[in-house]
Amino acid sequence: MAVLQLSRLPNGEPEVFVSIQGEGASIGVPSVFVRLALCNLQCQWCDTRYTWDWTKFDPRETIVRVEAHDLVRRIAQTGITNVVITGGEPLLQQGQLAAIATELKSMQHRIEVETNGTLEPCAQLTELVDQWNVSPKLANSANAQHKREIATALGWYAACPRAYLKFVVRDSDDIYEVENLVARYSVPVHKVILMPEGNDAQTVARRASWLAEQCCKCGYRFSTRLHVLLWGDERGR
Repeated sequence: MAVLQLSRLPNGEPEVFVSIQGEGASIGVPSVFVRLALCNLQCQWCDTRYTWDWTKFDPRETIVRVEAHDLVRRIAQTGITNVVITGGEPLLQQGQLAAIATELKSMQHRIEVETNGTLEPCAQLTELVDQWNVSPKLANSANAQHKREIATALGWYAACPRAYLKFVVRDSDDIYEVENLVARYSVPVHKVILMPEGNDAQTVARRASWLAEQCCKCGYRFSTRLHVLLWGDERGR
């Protein structure tokens, strides 16, 4: 039986919760979220550091191991058919994730996977995922370029018709970096989404207006962080 490492909520339960999709191509869709632990990057503005930053968090307290069948049961009990697998970086556990995705698809669930785009999915998982929400990291994340940009993986997502590339933007310099990446990997414009960085409503709103204007100029899609505007930085939302 496959076992996955999930983020643990303060009450000790795995971080599996119902909310609306707050970002990207399917923003506003009621979804059940599954937050996996562990990540291969260290973004300075990350709002889920408890999934990977062991200098500030104790993994014995913030990670819980869950069997695949139990996780599928928890998801099914919500009655929500759109499942968003997030993290951390979910593809660090893609073998186990494929086992869960197989069960979910047999129950007519739709599956989205959120990833930083540094890992190419295995063949089995590729066939099961309906939508890839890829967030390639820019220099503003403070990750070294050789860690945040893996050409083979990013090239795969750029070519995949079920993948959207969502970039976290802080200022105008980030736009030039996005444009260079889009050109380098021949990403279709309709697959590019720009989203303001921010973990509180005021910051998101302040960056949103000028970023929306940039999207109009470049032909990119715009996404706010709807869950942050509604509930702030509250976990389980």
